[in-house]
Amino acid sequence: MQIRRLQSSSPDFNSQLDSLLAWEASSHEAVEQTVKQILDEVRRRGDSALVEYTNRFDQRQVAEMSELVLQRDQLEAALGRVPAAQREALEQAAQRIRDYHQHQRQESWRYTGEDGTVLGQKVTPMDRVGMYVPGGKASYPSSVLMNAIPAHVAGVPEIVVVSPTPRGEVNDLVLAAAAVAGVDRVLTIGGAQAVAALAYGTKTVPKVDKIVGPGNIYVATAKRAVFGLVAIDMIAGPSEILVICDGKTDPDWVAMDLFSQAEHDEDAQAILISHDRAFLDAVEASIARLLPTLQRNAIAAVSLAKRGALIEVASLAEAVELSNRIAPEHLELSVEDPDALLPQVKHAGAIFMGRHTSEALGDYCAGPNHVLPTSGTARFSSPLGVYDFQKRSSLIHCSPAGASRLGRVASVLARGESLEAHARSAEYRIQDDL
Repeated sequence: MQIRRLQSSSPDFNSQLDSLLAWEASSHEAVEQTVKQILDEVRRRGDSALVEYTNRFDQRQVAEMSELVLQRDQLEAALGRVPAAQREALEQAAQRIRDYHQHQRQESWRYTGEDGTVLGQKVTPMDRVGMYVPGGKASYPSSVLMNAIPAHVAGVPEIVVVSPTPRGEVNDLVLAAAAVAGVDRVLTIGGAQAVAALAYGTKTVPKVDKIVGPGNIYVATAKRAVFGLVAIDMIAGPSEILVICDGKTDPDWVAMDLFSQAEHDEDAQAILISHDRAFLDAVEASIARLLPTLQRNAIAAVSLAKRGALIEVASLAEAVELSNRIAPEHLELSVEDPDALLPQVKHAGAIFMGRHTSEALGDYCAGPNHVLPTSGTARFSSPLGVYDFQKRSSLIHCSPAGASRLGRVASVLARGESLEAHARSAEYRIQDDL
């Protein structure tokens, strides 16, 4: 397996980097047509369409929708079935995630101006959130915790999970995570049909305000199609990691950190930037030696060969500048003094500080959310958090003096826009003695 080596001093470096970073979330026309048909059928026929699609795509044999619903007591039963070590790990991770997200809670506020007008903001949780959890081989209980707990902390009263169970195979660890995270019920449906059910509502599936969680191309295409009717979290691209190293971290550690994202899928991206050429050589040797030991070595090998890179720069300052250009999902500052570099970091989904902070800790149990912006969108997007499940309403309560004072201003501006009713509405409240 050959991983790309780049030098920032090369004349064609910029074009090489652009080629390395190029990735576009595309949806084939055939996929879009299939998703459109599924959305239309679920909207029209509701539960009967869900049963039909579930039997067809997940190789199930159910007669009615009630067979696809798991209630809270069944989630608790799954929690009781998992090994004690897994239950303890879930509970510890959940507590850390909950503690971190408590700090993100926003409260309503108001203040009174000198004319007695009260202005403020009312913060309200969404009524109901739907969460997509992949099923089968791609089952991620950690994603259940990361998506559901912030919604729970935000005060969302009802959290509904949809998760396919191919051939009726239920993943107890996913259900246990749902129990720990405070999920109300799990519907064992998946694909575009599950997104449609959450967006439109059926007799059994309640319509939600927001849909979160990862999925395949059909799920992503469906989420994009229903956006506007409901909110969605994001359309996520492949996993990414960028490591900046001063050359003093164990090369095996850095190689394994790169693998931690490369093993996700063939389109994942793992990049190391350093000003130490000998260290890049050492990491390349570690990659060659350790890659065959991975259970998912074939996937990681394709990822590293296709989208991975070891980049040599002139300094750590240049490394950070390059990182800002890339805007990675995960950024490891594997250096002696990460706090010295932090002020220069502008764009990253999550920042892992120091040699001992592996990205994997953030995926599972450090506390911050692992649902992060990808494909350079960290330039304008943020990690999933409590704020994603709360709405903000402006508050305006005018005193007579405030209405009179503001009315004069509004009148001038409204007439300047030729909106007479706006102006007269404000003018009715103007009092000459105020």
